[in-house]
Amino acid sequence: MTSTSVSPQDHYRDLAATFTARVEAVPDGRWDAPSPCAGWSAREVVAHVIDTQREMAERIGVTLPEGPSVENDPVTAWRTLRDGMQAALDDPDVAGHEFDGYFGRTDFASTIDTFYCFDLVVHGWDLARATGTDETIPDADVVWVENVVQGLGDNIRMEGICGPAVEVPDSADRQTKLLAYLGRTV
Repeated sequence: MTSTSVSPQDHYRDLAATFTARVEAVPDGRWDAPSPCAGWSAREVVAHVIDTQREMAERIGVTLPEGPSVENDPVTAWRTLRDGMQAALDDPDVAGHEFDGYFGRTDFASTIDTFYCFDLVVHGWDLARATGTDETIPDADVVWVENVVQGLGDNIRMEGICGPAVEVPDSADRQTKLLAYLGRTV
């Protein structure tokens, strides 16, 4: 469950648990399946999530533990990064570390809570779509991502974030409309 009353630490913990379940559900032989992210396989989606979280931690001088390569063991690679990130978030000094971000002064926990938790939800769906597993995003997470997207405004279309919106029928469900807005063909 996600809501604005949940701490960044607990929000990450909850969304990382969902992402972990998606990673663990990937069937044998599906890691190299193409994902909705152009040019990326399911394995590369997980590598992106790991790499971007690691890079964010390094930006403030935090080194997260190294696991096996995503190429060799994507499940353990993700679990290792997740556990390291959670430990960093649970450390008040790291969580409260302030820096100048793209949108102004912020702190580590707030940045993870917004941008990197967003990635856990959206790339979790990408992974599920690529591997033929359950694509359902919990309703509370759909609402939360909608709020993040609204807060980002036109920045959501910056290079490397989301592609152009895809048209869907007015009758599409809320999850489908959100994913289409984020450039995913559903």
